[in-house]
Amino acid sequence: MATDTVDRRPHSFLRRLVGAAALSADIYEDVEVDRGALAQAGIVVLLSSVAAGLGARGFGASRPVDVAFFAFVALVGWVAWAALTYQIGARILPSSQTHADLGQLLRTIGFASAPGIFRIVGVVPSLTGPVFFITSVWMLIAMIVAVRHALDYEHTGRAVAVCTLGWILAGIIAIALGVLFGPQVT
Repeated sequence: MATDTVDRRPHSFLRRLVGAAALSADIYEDVEVDRGALAQAGIVVLLSSVAAGLGARGFGASRPVDVAFFAFVALVGWVAWAALTYQIGARILPSSQTHADLGQLLRTIGFASAPGIFRIVGVVPSLTGPVFFITSVWMLIAMIVAVRHALDYEHTGRAVAVCTLGWILAGIIAIALGVLFGPQVT
């Protein structure tokens, strides 16, 4: 006997983490509707930020304070990106279907930082630059998928515009923090 019921139980944290990195629309829809996923999304952001700090050792950030600074800048960069994405996506470039629920957006874009966990591979000096570049672009693409779902965009182009603009502005903020307050690395 076949049934048409769909299993609506939330996915496990690990499945969400892997699915978000794999750009699974199903996972982004899952975390969008699960109000309980906000803490998990926060953990993903923290893991990604810590990975950035540890991976920055490959840039020469060898002291613990340097690692902590890079992790902090990664976290501040994500917060700036999230805030800019919300403002741009919900206020400046909303579509007629956009329903801007900050919780939905934070849950989905929190999981969109999952590829950033791979920045830990940057501890290998010859891989640091390529790893940080690849994970940054990967996170941008994940953010586009997340924003398209969270802000109910019908077309990906709007999500690309919102995320890319926010990514560039957040990158400028992170670079400015690094230049003004960061440790000198080799």
